[in-house]
Amino acid sequence: MKRDSGYSTMAEQQKQEKQLWDAMKISARVLGTGLLVITTLVNFGFWYMQNIWDASGHFWQTTWLKLYYLLEGEEWTIFFLGTALVPGLAFWGFNGILMVADVTGKPTFITRYRIQPGKNDPVDTKKLLQAVYTVLCNQFFVSLPMFVPMFYIMKWWGNTFSKELPTFRWFLVELSIFTLIEEILFYYTHRLVHLALLYKHIHKKHHEWTAPVGVVSMYAHPVEHILSNTLPVMTGPMIMGSHIVSIAAWFSLALLTTSISHCGYHLPFLPSPEFHDFHHLKFNQCYGVLGVLDYLHGTDTVFRQTKAYERHRVLLSLTPLSKSIPEVPGRAE
Repeated sequence: MKRDSGYSTMAEQQKQEKQLWDAMKISARVLGTGLLVITTLVNFGFWYMQNIWDASGHFWQTTWLKLYYLLEGEEWTIFFLGTALVPGLAFWGFNGILMVADVTGKPTFITRYRIQPGKNDPVDTKKLLQAVYTVLCNQFFVSLPMFVPMFYIMKWWGNTFSKELPTFRWFLVELSIFTLIEEILFYYTHRLVHLALLYKHIHKKHHEWTAPVGVVSMYAHPVEHILSNTLPVMTGPMIMGSHIVSIAAWFSLALLTTSISHCGYHLPFLPSPEFHDFHHLKFNQCYGVLGVLDYLHGTDTVFRQTKAYERHRVLLSLTPLSKSIPEVPGRAE
């Protein structure tokens, strides 16, 4: 009987091993198939976007060469256009629309998506003009001088003013690196200016707006404007030795993104501003851009328990998320 029992135990063990092996093989097939599908989809996406880029590539390359020769290859002029003028127009064009909505309450298509109801409805015009004045001072007297050393660094790289545009795939690689560098530098410099001494003398200015508006994204003390607003965005292109067209696109995208984060409206089909809006509301949560480092450092734990976190997604309908995911009555978040 003992011998039969031993055979039975061994048979059961072999059966379990076979089941485990079969499960591993099934898992390997599933994971392998999933990886193959994902790789195929990613490659197809790259191929599709590359084809679109190639189809319009001649147009963009020709347009760039026309501009290059129109400016007679004058590198400083080209650099000024790419780092200051084009991003500046993107910033003020977008925020000009938002400021009309902030001051007049119209169009309702924008104002109905207000994140903090009853705040800035309408905005204090005097306070807004003060913000605009500060932003212009930061742009002209802080950002522009910082572009001078950047110009010589980019000139040293030797690729910035090339007559040949970068490929679409390389631009996407650069964009990913720029975004990662910005997340790291912004998160830690932002945490730095939240230290008691620095907050009192530097960062408190930015937090005068507990319910921010778009233009407030650059409303800051000059030291903070250097540390948190400008250097995190400039560093990526300086490390990569990027083309001026890539720099212009990145700077414009960065300014539009931070404007959206501060705008106070959760608009359809645009990135969610709930994360940074909550930072202005609570001060000690949500320091980063993407939220990755906040998750790793645990500086978004309160945010994750709120309705704002539930609303923190791209709105794919025309119904305001404040209506579809309203605050709990009587609960202050």
